[in-house]
Amino acid sequence: MEPVSENIRLLKRAYWLIKLRWIAIVCVGAAIYVSSNFLEIELQDAALYSIAILLALYNLTVLLLLNHFTKRGNEVSHVAVKKIINVQISTDLLILTVLLHFSGGIENPFVFYFIFHMIIASILLSVWDSYLQATFAVLVFGLLVLLEYLQLIPHYCLRGFVPNCLHRNKLYILGTFFVFATAIYLAVYMASYISVRLKRTERAYMQANILLQSKDQIKDEYVLRVTHDIKSHLATIQSCLGMVVNKVVGPLDDKPMEFINRAHVRTIKLTNFVKTLLKLTQMRLNDKLEIDVFPLRDTVRNAVVAVRTKAEDKSITLNCDVEPSVDTISGNQFSIEEVFTNLLLNAIRYTPEKGTVTIGAKNGMDCVVIEIADTGIGIPADELDDVFDEFFRGSNARKFQKDGTGLGLSIAKYIVERHGGKIWIDSIEDTGTKFWITLPKGSRQSQTT
Repeated sequence: MEPVSENIRLLKRAYWLIKLRWIAIVCVGAAIYVSSNFLEIELQDAALYSIAILLALYNLTVLLLLNHFTKRGNEVSHVAVKKIINVQISTDLLILTVLLHFSGGIENPFVFYFIFHMIIASILLSVWDSYLQATFAVLVFGLLVLLEYLQLIPHYCLRGFVPNCLHRNKLYILGTFFVFATAIYLAVYMASYISVRLKRTERAYMQANILLQSKDQIKDEYVLRVTHDIKSHLATIQSCLGMVVNKVVGPLDDKPMEFINRAHVRTIKLTNFVKTLLKLTQMRLNDKLEIDVFPLRDTVRNAVVAVRTKAEDKSITLNCDVEPSVDTISGNQFSIEEVFTNLLLNAIRYTPEKGTVTIGAKNGMDCVVIEIADTGIGIPADELDDVFDEFFRGSNARKFQKDGTGLGLSIAKYIVERHGGKIWIDSIEDTGTKFWITLPKGSRQSQTT
């Protein structure tokens, strides 16, 4: 997964600020209505409602502006997004100051809502920009208090909430303003400190993730080279042993032939293991799928046909139930068919004779749901979280059948998730196992993560 660029992060934060503002607009309207009609507090309703409407228009303008930038197809510069966020916060501080002016000024306890803006600024902006916004907040609020104190602008007393107008009470003004200013700067200091630490930690995690991805790719490339070489040698050994087993080079005594047969069987199993490991590694390195539209119904039936003989050999009832409405989906048919086939083979392998294995498919809202169930040995409850890990085999599976790569389910999970789907399991030991797979119906382009 590619790291998200800083520009995209900032752009998402700018949109987040717009969402917060819509909430604030609704809250302002509700507060004005409740205060005037239920609490009987004297407010300048017309002015306050007008400001709320202007705030909504301003928020809509910012939203349209951001949409215009993002839909042009060009990446918005880091500096431009920071300016947009700075302007939004500064404008919010001015609008909050005007709202306070028409609703009691320094008498209004909502004056401390400036602190929320400081916390937001500390999260979205640099430390320096946050302190600039804090200074701007202190200045605009201080100017409002000063102008009302000097009676250069009218003061709208908050009657019904305070017994007397306090805008000319020097002690109250100085005390409140001192607490306001110190609270603003303390909020910025603490929020910025936490934000900087979190950003540093996030960057460290991103760098560690990139390093891990790089090392993981190196590991896969190494495994690819080693397994490819091993596969070549094993193929030669298997071919030679096959000639002996088939008596092409002449007959052997029973005792030597027994050991040759054992070696041949083991070589075949080891070759299959190496092939599976090689395939998984190649898939992880390529990370691409050839996408096409294909009939899922035929894919399920092909998988059933491929395993039917195995089921009959163990007298296992093999059921197939595909809803008539299940139609075509987009994906790689070969890979999906392989997932179904492997899961069915697993179910047959770990189901005792005369058991039942069922595969079904039905339509969901925007996906197709495939269920594969068996009446087999199940999986211990404490091991269910590990079943999709590479090389994992259940403890009871190892007792039931010694041979196995432990790669089948990890490959199935990888293929399903590359198609944008999900796979999960429910199992009860000694009762049976169910796998569910969801595959999206919609078209998916061939992609890399």
